[in-house]
Amino acid sequence: MNYADYKPFDFLNGTGIRHSLFVSGCHFHCRGCWNAVAWNPNFGKPYTESTENKIIADLNDPARPVQGLSLLGGEPFDHPETLTRLVKRVNSECPGKDIWCWTGFHFEDLLRDPKRREMLDHIDVLVDGPFERDKRNLKLKFRGSENQRVINVKKSIQADKIVLQLH
Repeated sequence: MNYADYKPFDFLNGTGIRHSLFVSGCHFHCRGCWNAVAWNPNFGKPYTESTENKIIADLNDPARPVQGLSLLGGEPFDHPETLTRLVKRVNSECPGKDIWCWTGFHFEDLLRDPKRREMLDHIDVLVDGPFERDKRNLKLKFRGSENQRVINVKKSIQADKIVLQLH
């Protein structure tokens, strides 16, 4: 897997101050995508063990506290093996840090795919659904189009229905 960018101390992608990993590769190709350069899976730099260790160290740096990690793209769920390892490490090695993820997949479809479901189980907030240019709304918080939902993953799984994240 390659990644397009890693932004420590991001204020835009989720609540609080976060570290954001933008993965490369996306099969959705949403018309009007703001990050179309990341569609190409070969764009950017290789994601290595060193990259992952840096993210974990950054999340645990007491001199520069952050709320959590955001996964964006490209399409994070196109890389479930690599990113499941990362989110499991965040859950176990970074106490108190939450994980947000943006995806073109719908929550219900992720639940039915075993590899993607394993990754989903370690995410706290999911912004789901493809960007739809005709439903674009700049007033929305954390999403680009009105069809997208900001979902509290753990509460949704527990309740067996979509529970929206209130911000």
